[in-house]
Amino acid sequence: MFQERCKTSGERIVRTVDKVEGIYLLKLRPEGMNYGEQFAMTDPYGRDMTGDGYIKSFLHGSYEAETSGTRIEGAPPPPKGYRYVEAIDPRDGKRYRYTGRNEEPWQTNKAYLKGYTRFALDKTPAPGQAPRYGVTYEDLSTREDREYWIAGSSLKVIDLQTNEVIAERIGYMWDPAQGSRAGGRAPWLFAPDHACPSFQRNLLRPPGHGAEAQIGQTESFVEKSLKPKLEN
Repeated sequence: MFQERCKTSGERIVRTVDKVEGIYLLKLRPEGMNYGEQFAMTDPYGRDMTGDGYIKSFLHGSYEAETSGTRIEGAPPPPKGYRYVEAIDPRDGKRYRYTGRNEEPWQTNKAYLKGYTRFALDKTPAPGQAPRYGVTYEDLSTREDREYWIAGSSLKVIDLQTNEVIAERIGYMWDPAQGSRAGGRAPWLFAPDHACPSFQRNLLRPPGHGAEAQIGQTESFVEKSLKPKLEN
């Protein structure tokens, strides 16, 4: 069944757009993570950062701040990120613009170590029209898929002026141990090592890091069609 699902998987880039300053996240990732709820349609294949971390992952400077600028040999180029991201806050239904900056918490709270910096979000009411290009995801799993611990996912980049899908990735993964919790294992963290397309974006890294490689996957795919504009 998994092999049949993989026949429909893959990435499709219809067109690319240069000099994109900001994007519209049509659906946010909630706080918390699904480690092993078999029938929860939370898009385990598309698992990424949660809460504000998901928003930060799209912003310029976040990658450097979170990784201290270090890269693994043979890894693909790091994501550039966008100047801003807009999204509707589900708590009040209003659209906000998010930007990022590096801050030194010690400046306002001496409980922090001097010299420690972090990437912080600034949130303000969104001005004017929403960004032209939106990003959304969907869990494609059927009940039958989940009975065999298969999870399916759709990730789309949409031109909101024309409603055209300009990029889409369809992916599936499965847990060969069929949900075993032996040794405290979390099924949906083992399943990414059996995925199509694969999460092993760094081909020089040994297998077994699928769940780790899921982090940042959304932004990496979006940049394939929406090229960030960073220079003035």
